[in-house]
Formats: sequence, structure tokens, C-alpha cells
Amino acid sequence: MAIYFYKMKDDYGSFSNFSHHGFELDGSFWPTSEHYFQAMKFIGTESEEEVRRSDSPMEAAKMGRDRSKPLREDWENVKDDVMRKAVLTKFTVHKDLQSLLLSTGDQDIIEKTSNDYYWGCGKDGSGKNMLGIILMEIREQLRKKV
Repeated sequence: MAIYFYKMKDDYGSFSNFSHHGFELDGSFWPTSEHYFQAMKFIGTESEEEVRRSDSPMEAAKMGRDRSKPLREDWENVKDDVMRKAVLTKFTVHKDLQSLLLSTGDQDIIEKTSNDYYWGCGKDGSGKNMLGIILMEIREQLRKKV
């Protein structure tokens, strides 16, 4: 059996990067992991701070996808590690989320989104599900610490 997540109101909605579980990382407070992830596309520029201060994770996502802003050159090489860092911090800081993640046992965790074939499973389930994979990696790391 697999655990699917996407919408915030779902049982595992807090696994989403849009969940309002903020954290301190790299010297700043980030309202969501989405804010952190999108801002890191513009590290060291004014856009980084603009994304961090955006009003919602949806706004942060839109700003992060805006290709009129200069995307860091190494983004494709570092994006998975940026996501790992954000997810690990979120699930370390928020003990309730950590417990929920650990309670999933060895079940597969899948971001059920129809429009993202990299971070999610995509419309037909053939997507890479990188966010789900990272959540399962973090679950394993947390298990070893508990």
C-alpha cells in the first residue's frame, strides 16, 4: 500500500511543501519549505529575499518559476539537495510531522499531482516522484536518530 499526498486537507497534506510549517534555516525564517526551495533558485540576489517574504507558498512558487529572474547556473545540479535540506529541517523542527512521517512505516510515499512528472507521479503515474523519494530518505534518516 502507498501513501498519496497533495492537497493540504488530506490526511498527509502536511507532507506538501505548501504546508504552513515554517523553520529557521541559513539564518532566516522560512514560512514554508516551498518558500525556501523557490528562493534558493536565486541565492545571493534580491529575488531570494523577495521570494522568502512572499505572502503564500503559491506566490513563492510563481515567483520561482518566473524566468525573467536570473536562475542560478548550478540549479539543475543542486535542486534535489536543496529540497532534501528543506524537508529534513521541516521534519526535524516539527516533531508532530516527524511522528506522522515515521508512522508511515515502509510504505511508499507519493506526491499525487497530475502536472509534475519530476517532483510528483504525474497524471499517468510515470513521474519520478522525487519529493516522495526524498520524504522516504528523510524518514529513514530520522528512524536512525530516534
